[in-house]
Amino acid sequence: VQLVESGGGLVQPGGSLRLSCVASGFTFSNYAMNWYRRAPGKERELVAVINSAGGSTNYGASVKGRFTISRDNPKNTVFLQMNSLKPEDTAVYYCHSAVFGRAVWGQGTQVTVSS
Repeated sequence: VQLVESGGGLVQPGGSLRLSCVASGFTFSNYAMNWYRRAPGKERELVAVINSAGGSTNYGASVKGRFTISRDNPKNTVFLQMNSLKPEDTAVYYCHSAVFGRAVWGQGTQVTVSS
């Protein structure tokens, strides 16, 4: 069971990034997927959630209206489209799911928002 994130980088305030997370080792279409982030010196924060079919999503208050979570089940991939980025969005972003009763985490991808 593995999750691999990509797409992070350095972006200016107001810019956009699209994160991807590719899953392997389990039936991806059976599981809800989540994006979390951890900023330096802060607690881990739930950013977005999508159900197994992709028809239901939820967002943390700090990103609602700016971020969009989506998934492509045939490609075993979940995405996080991040628009209108702010310096306070700087963090390591992690893909997560609860598979076979266990929490599964990706390695994380760094997002830095700075001018």
